[in-house]
Amino acid sequence: MRIRHASFAGATTLVAGIAAIATAAGSAPDDARPQGRDELLVEAFDRVDRSTELTHVDTIDLDFETFHPQAMEVTDDRIYLSSVEIIEAPEHYEEPDGGYDRSPGRGVGHVFVLDREGNLLEDIEISDGDRYHPGGIDVHGDTLYVPVAEYRPHSSSDIYRIDLDTYEVTRLFGVDDHIGGVVLDQQTRRLVGQSWGSRQFYEWSTKGKQKDSWRNENHFLDYQDCEYVASRKTLCSGVTGLPAQPGVDGGYELGGFAMIDLRDGHRILHEVPLQLWSTAGHVITRNTTDLDAEPTADGTRLTLYAAPDDSEEEAGTQVLVYTADITG
Repeated sequence: MRIRHASFAGATTLVAGIAAIATAAGSAPDDARPQGRDELLVEAFDRVDRSTELTHVDTIDLDFETFHPQAMEVTDDRIYLSSVEIIEAPEHYEEPDGGYDRSPGRGVGHVFVLDREGNLLEDIEISDGDRYHPGGIDVHGDTLYVPVAEYRPHSSSDIYRIDLDTYEVTRLFGVDDHIGGVVLDQQTRRLVGQSWGSRQFYEWSTKGKQKDSWRNENHFLDYQDCEYVASRKTLCSGVTGLPAQPGVDGGYELGGFAMIDLRDGHRILHEVPLQLWSTAGHVITRNTTDLDAEPTADGTRLTLYAAPDDSEEEAGTQVLVYTADITG
């Protein structure tokens, strides 16, 4: 298993803008954020629809090699970003080989720790052989949970815990599937994860005993990044690539969010499409997002953070910040 830490505590400040969004909008874990913040997010998201206006308020340029970002969580004083560095891209087989549709490729997984201005503080490399693809992360208190999978469907994954005080990495258990993201259900203390394309959900104890599994009833989006919110719910963002009609060049990225109940039934409680675009032309829910809420005099202000572009694209990876005021 490859785990390497690189510290960047003396990095030069890149952009001061994100601090202006205010610490109150940060997505700290339940035991570190004001009581009721998650309940506020659930109530406000339930009133979001296709006409909700999101205003772009800031852009943070990340001036280091971020590779292909996968997931993000924003807390009061940190930004955590998982990413996959592809050294050799997987290649599709003409015929399935050993149950796989492609080769494993080669790469390195990263969990980047940034301050709120976008300065790189720590680069935690985390991979083990063919498993080098980190997915959706969840931060709770001083702990970050992250799956690291093979970069192909129906494969294998390791689930890790990272101590955010020491950056010590601990493997919790393995899974015989590609797990694209995890959240910690803070009532049951179980981990919930989704497969490649989020077609299947799983629930495990933190020791790896599978407690449940269910099929995703949503066929419009492949969830890329999920976060736990109040009363046993998870808020997921994602994307679906739609081809153009025959004979027409190009395609279309459909983006959006869905709130899912983690209790029995696992219903989709509310979902909404989102069509905002990055500098490189991607829908902003292509990969990493984080959505937070704070009270205002007239209702609730939602703050959306997204980092949809890779470091090799036109402007590199940028953290795009949007707000929406939800009244009532």
